Amino acid sequence: MCIINLKLDCPVVYVLSDSIGETGELVVKAAASQFSSANIDIRRVPYLNSPRDVEDALEEAAGCRAAVAYTLVRPDLRTVLEAKAAQHKLVCVDIMGPILEAITSVTHLNPSFEPGLIRRLDEAYFNKVEAIEFAVQYDDGKQPRGLTKANLVIIGVSRTSKTPLSMYLAHQGLKVANVPLMPEVTPPEELYGLAPHTVVGLTLNLSLLHEIRKERLKTLGLSETVDYANPERIAGELDYAAGIMRKIGCLVIDVSSKAVEETAATILNYYRKGAGR
Repeated sequence: MCIINLKLDCPVVYVLSDSIGETGELVVKAAASQFSSANIDIRRVPYLNSPRDVEDALEEAAGCRAAVAYTLVRPDLRTVLEAKAAQHKLVCVDIMGPILEAITSVTHLNPSFEPGLIRRLDEAYFNKVEAIEFAVQYDDGKQPRGLTKANLVIIGVSRTSKTPLSMYLAHQGLKVANVPLMPEVTPPEELYGLAPHTVVGLTLNLSLLHEIRKERLKTLGLSETVDYANPERIAGELDYAAGIMRKIGCLVIDVSSKAVEETAATILNYYRKGAGR
């Protein structure tokens, strides 16, 4: 059992938790700050996973006549704590229980009673932020060394939605890099060393890609007659990209009639199946 913050010869408050205990400690510290003349020893006891853990913590609290604050969410542990605290005549404050009951009353839903959920939610948030930063850093073939750090690498010719897909998948927590394929530029060597299930090739109907590129040129104020929008040039690019995709042995998706969300769902399913091999 871990007890955090140990002082001597001052009033003691034990903070008991079946998770890390930060919430309970923060509440107790906020309350203790209202007693400026008191030096209060706050002892956090996290990760109480069994009735025995709870009983041991309360024995210690009783030994120094401490007050007890707790953020236990498991009903079985709360029941043990309340009974044992009554035996020791300890002053106890349930920090989590009242707000759980209040939310239950207004939502008519039952809580999951699962410790540590907020930490997992926070971790998921920061993983998402990291993935988004990764997608920006390794967008459009920037820094090829990043390919070996990616969960997924998306390849394809220009205007096949590589960047939107990378960002969408980043919001799902995956680190995604993308590489444009063009005949004049040799793909990075790192690409050929990746596991096939971590690479996805995108292709597009020639006529649709032609229209998309023409519109892109208009947006940039450029002539539609440049090579970028030449149908023969586009056909050559698509053939070149298809050859690289065959060499890698990756999944190839025709995104001509697919929304980004639909393509992303296909990619996620493919990646997860491959990751489980």
